[in-house]
Amino acid sequence: MRLSRYFLPVLKETPADAQIASHRLMLRAGMIKQASAGIYSWLPLGFKVLRNIERIVHEEQIAAGHIPMLMPTLQPADLWRESGRYDAYGPEMLRIRDRHERDMLYGPTNEEMITDIFRSHVSSYRDLPLTLYHIQWKFRDEVRPRFGVMRGREFYMKDGYNFDLTYEDARHAYDRHMVSYLRSYERMGLRAIPMRADSGPIGGEDTHEFLVLADTGESEVFYDSTILDMKLGEREIDYNDRAGLRNICETWTTPYARTDETHDQALFEKIPEDRRRESRGIEVGQIFYFGTKYSEPMGATVAGPDGTKVPVHMGSHGIGVSRLVGALIEANHDEKGIIWPEGVTPFHVGIVNLRQGDGDCDAACERLLAAMTAMGLEPLYDDRNERAGAKFATIDLIGLPWRITVGPRGLKDGKVELTSRRSGASEEMSPEAAIDRVAQIYGIGQTPG
Repeated sequence: MRLSRYFLPVLKETPADAQIASHRLMLRAGMIKQASAGIYSWLPLGFKVLRNIERIVHEEQIAAGHIPMLMPTLQPADLWRESGRYDAYGPEMLRIRDRHERDMLYGPTNEEMITDIFRSHVSSYRDLPLTLYHIQWKFRDEVRPRFGVMRGREFYMKDGYNFDLTYEDARHAYDRHMVSYLRSYERMGLRAIPMRADSGPIGGEDTHEFLVLADTGESEVFYDSTILDMKLGEREIDYNDRAGLRNICETWTTPYARTDETHDQALFEKIPEDRRRESRGIEVGQIFYFGTKYSEPMGATVAGPDGTKVPVHMGSHGIGVSRLVGALIEANHDEKGIIWPEGVTPFHVGIVNLRQGDGDCDAACERLLAAMTAMGLEPLYDDRNERAGAKFATIDLIGLPWRITVGPRGLKDGKVELTSRRSGASEEMSPEAAIDRVAQIYGIGQTPG
């Protein structure tokens, strides 16, 4: 991609109404544009990051055995009346009436819709276990939408729903989701801590929120610092191994980690003082087990092994895909702009031509662009007739993790400069070596070891 042909409406000035770093930087980097309070258009750069996060979520959900689908944004109110939530949910629900005077709503979540789908098609325990999920736009009419995509009214969310015959089966589904979420966040370059939380309007008996530590987080959190050293890494996960999954979940949930809603000061004070931490956190996901809360009132039953009809055990599991874009920026930025982790970056590397119009520089940049594209890398080539400082500022602002700088002085020695956005360290090397290094960083075009 050539920057001269890309739609990247960066702003030089910080918008006055943007209160937190992610909102400021998303606006300045040309990632979003506000359409209405808490509702945004996702411009090309922001859309690429959103899609990268969505891809990781899909891959990890499918690896865990969960099946993707798509449900509508508009739902009939009658389904919510069956569950008893239509009147209980509150003014955050956007209620609509169609031309036939039927009550509708813009879905804030999908428990009722998925339960109706299940009860229409599944009648035997032999069809269980079953976990269905989708990634879809949701709407909650926040009283005070603020902080950009962190607390918008319209948001993009993965929500999954498990249907199981027994509590033990449903607990296994809960564990699958916890581990798949931990893997998803690690792939995005985020440290998200599972914390015992309150179930809120979703309801349920067991629930954990996943929170990213950030000064701008809306939740006050309390935790044992040992959890910061934990990582799944590259270990193989067998999602059919119930004992193995339970062990991972217990490892991650045994250290004290709670939001202010469930905080227990007496338990917290049992932790050695040097390990006690208080901070702020951004919620980026939540998992629930709620048993038969929806299946009983809505008649979602299956015939068990003895032929008796029993309500299925259910859980729901969400990841805030659009909110994660903001959370990633809150956790990865400096005074120059965004610093994308490699797993979600919109472009793998930026190519900066220091002397546009110089035959040798232009030709070298074109070779870099062609070679990396052929390997499956996505570079962004800044081919504008701008000063070098302006080009560096743009690449730094939009957060590309790596930059290759091409200038006449280096080319005389057959060298280009490869720079890390995160550390600022630069190294001169041949163009071929720079291509190989970037490909190695992203594991593209490499033979598995």
